[in-house]
Amino acid sequence: MKDNKLKPTEISRRYFLGATATALAGIVAAPSLSFGAPAIIKNLGKPNSKIAGVQIGTITYSFRSMESDAESTLRYCVESGISAIELMGNTAEGFAEAPQWAMANFQRGTQMSDAEKKEMDEARSAYAKELAAWRANAPLEKFKQLRKMYSDAGISIYAWKPSALGKNNSDAEVDYACKVAKILGANHVTVELPTDRSETQRLGDIAAHHKIKVGYHGHLQQTYTAWDVALSQSKYNALNFDVGHYVAAGHDPFRLLQDKHRDIVSMHMKDRQSEKNGQANLPWGQGDTPLADVLRLMRDKKYKFPATIELEYQIPEGSDAVKEVGNCLEYCRTALSS
Repeated sequence: MKDNKLKPTEISRRYFLGATATALAGIVAAPSLSFGAPAIIKNLGKPNSKIAGVQIGTITYSFRSMESDAESTLRYCVESGISAIELMGNTAEGFAEAPQWAMANFQRGTQMSDAEKKEMDEARSAYAKELAAWRANAPLEKFKQLRKMYSDAGISIYAWKPSALGKNNSDAEVDYACKVAKILGANHVTVELPTDRSETQRLGDIAAHHKIKVGYHGHLQQTYTAWDVALSQSKYNALNFDVGHYVAAGHDPFRLLQDKHRDIVSMHMKDRQSEKNGQANLPWGQGDTPLADVLRLMRDKKYKFPATIELEYQIPEGSDAVKEVGNCLEYCRTALSS
């Protein structure tokens, strides 16, 4: 195995950003990088994060510390050099003017009384019904506009993660999620791996109707066989594998990657410590996840699924999510060039 303790290169970029997607597509970048000009200056300023045949993307959850509207999220992708994404549901639905959950009405991080918990549960239930009603007649043209805006700026959407795929969501909402994902240009939706086998059967059946895959994401419950039931139920059930969580759970990712790569639609990347070392999320190159070797395996074996940056370590003082996603991307570039 090669050394995985690569240090992300510090990035300094200057951008002249326009206010529209058309202007974004013509960004002029003036980078100052020790390893040479990044891909963002190619193709008239559009980003290109496909490196040595490996598509590097990010889940837009990585930018959760910042504004999550579609225009801002697009700017973050361009600034960090990312050309392909797993898009969070609220960003796309917000652009389509879906009703928004008013979390501001409740105090975060405070001990809630039983009455306050009941009030929040009732508010969540009411919001879920309101959102389901909106989804039944959602303006699909808005999702087409969103796709074009991102495409014009050089960003493709390979996955969509809406809140419409849970056990409490109706078949109609799942149907809506699959339909919108295809409009956005995604080839799969993502959702947490259910424990109920009837749920993976339901999702797989609806996905088959739309010919779009469901990528099931796992955390520390991931094992080599965790997806086997879902995979046996439908050819449209697949893995949204998380290599960092897998290592933190005490497993070797290489066996799973080599044996099940055909069933992986996308892979989340983060650098977590192993179970014996505390399982913390750390800046890339400081944890126990063999990210560099995993990326080189993808390159050498020509695996087709994208590697998705998921920023979960604490953002250093003086930095922000955009800079850190850019640093993770340059970690990938360094790993794939060796």
